Amino acid sequence: MDDGAGGANTFAGVVLGVEGSVCGRRWRLRNGDARAGELIAERLGVPEVVGRLLAQRGIDLDHAPGFLAPRLRDQLPDPSHLRGMEAAVTRLVRAVHDGESIGIFGDYDVDGATSAALLTRFFAATGTRTRLYIPDRVREGYGPNTPALLSLREEGVRVVVTVDCGTTAHLPLNDAAEAGLEVIVIDHHVAEPLLPRAVAVVNPNRLDESSPHGGLAAVGVAFLLVVALNRELRRGGWYGAARTEPDLFQWLDLVALGTVCDVVPLAGVNRALVAQGTKVARRCDNPGLAALAAVAGISEPIDTYHLGFVLGPRVNAGGRVGAADLGARLLATDDPVVVAELAARLDAYNRERRDIEARTLAAAIAMVEEAPQSPVLVFAAAENWHPGVIGIVAARLKERYERPACVVALADGIGRGSGRSVAGLPLGPAVIAARQAGLLINGGGHAMAAGFTVAAEKLGALESFLVERLGDGIGTEPLVPELRMDGTLSIAAAQSELIDHIGRLAPFGAANPEPRFIFPCVRLLHAEAVGTSHLRCTLADPLDNARLRGIAFRAAGTPLGQFLAETRGVAIHIAGHLRRDNWRGGD
Repeated sequence: MDDGAGGANTFAGVVLGVEGSVCGRRWRLRNGDARAGELIAERLGVPEVVGRLLAQRGIDLDHAPGFLAPRLRDQLPDPSHLRGMEAAVTRLVRAVHDGESIGIFGDYDVDGATSAALLTRFFAATGTRTRLYIPDRVREGYGPNTPALLSLREEGVRVVVTVDCGTTAHLPLNDAAEAGLEVIVIDHHVAEPLLPRAVAVVNPNRLDESSPHGGLAAVGVAFLLVVALNRELRRGGWYGAARTEPDLFQWLDLVALGTVCDVVPLAGVNRALVAQGTKVARRCDNPGLAALAAVAGISEPIDTYHLGFVLGPRVNAGGRVGAADLGARLLATDDPVVVAELAARLDAYNRERRDIEARTLAAAIAMVEEAPQSPVLVFAAAENWHPGVIGIVAARLKERYERPACVVALADGIGRGSGRSVAGLPLGPAVIAARQAGLLINGGGHAMAAGFTVAAEKLGALESFLVERLGDGIGTEPLVPELRMDGTLSIAAAQSELIDHIGRLAPFGAANPEPRFIFPCVRLLHAEAVGTSHLRCTLADPLDNARLRGIAFRAAGTPLGQFLAETRGVAIHIAGHLRRDNWRGGD
């Protein structure tokens, strides 16, 4: 369940007249050409609801078959179209042939961990030694740093590949070059006009890049690098009787995990990567993923929910509150003893992360509600907050207040900040602009997320700058949160067959939201707590007494949770997603 509302009269353009729901959102029907939906259903022989949902997502008849059955052979671009790819491949192929050890420097999030694990596995398959380095979030912060790069150089590494970081690391990469270390950047974060000193910067979001694939996660860019490397090694005769060419598709589970967890648009090549990668993940061929699924209690086939909300948080947990390299190491190894140990440690760290997150979120909410806040941005900063959870807390604040949110953990006069944004208000460029204006020590990101380091005395100026910058994106209109609906359903219509039809549109995620329906004029019969944060409900149709069970995740302590706990017997409208009643753990 996402939201609820009392009965209301109908206003033009608003579903069921809900101008202000329990969560303070306006309900609007997702736009779509009804005739186009009917035509899709008729021509493709799919149910009318599938045709309508496709039309609402802007998928026309020509593109509908490829959307319903995405194939990598149709979507995967030639890697050489990316600037810098040829130079990166040339240097790395030489490293493979010469028996050099390759350094892999990754970010500490899931996108970075999966990218690093993918490259580690590929180079291992080619017989090449690698040295993995994931920086500590608290001690080192985001991205390449000079001491870490120089330590790799002292170990004998001559070439380093940075993944999911490096695009704005000018000083560390210059220091590395001066020390004789060659660096290749594989990234997707927003770039600046001046690129760092490197052998190559492969990033679809370079300002001089014409690639249409700017929505790739870093692990998607890393996969293109692997495709290009494998092709060049094949051409050069590297594979033969003594060395088998690897099946690159075996690692698509890593690509799917990183892509889903980085919340990039699941359209085009990303959709194909996740669709195929989810199939690979279901086989549990990767020992690390299999072990995580076991400790998380996953008993049904893995889908994007599991990737984003069950497995991803556990991979992330080491980087948040434990050892930063645990996730990448788990995904890169086949040693059963090591896998079992790392999976158990990550699961324990994830439980610790939940506790820290809950305390920090409660403190942040209290701070936000006690002080005046801009209608454009939620901003909270405090001493003694753990920097490993501020990104999650920012995401929770964004969900709660329906606007961009930044959370800063202060220590010794320095703040480590993380932000999350809403569609239409790109946060990464605003943070980069703040850094260019001298308000930040470091910072960057992409449209929906950003990270930064700031001196404590500049917090006020930073907040004002971001409010002004983001405010330019909405003009003078107030930021009214909206919840997009795909239609209305009766409880009796909520059948397994309909769920199967809706499943044809999976994988769901950014740019392909899971369909959301309104159940109008139902009665709430029962509501009870599940765990510490969820509410389970029973709904009934007053006309035919048909019943439906639902669960509102993380609703405890929210306006929706209070509404469900206190409402009985009156007609209400409920909005949510239609899923089978399976217990699937959660984050």
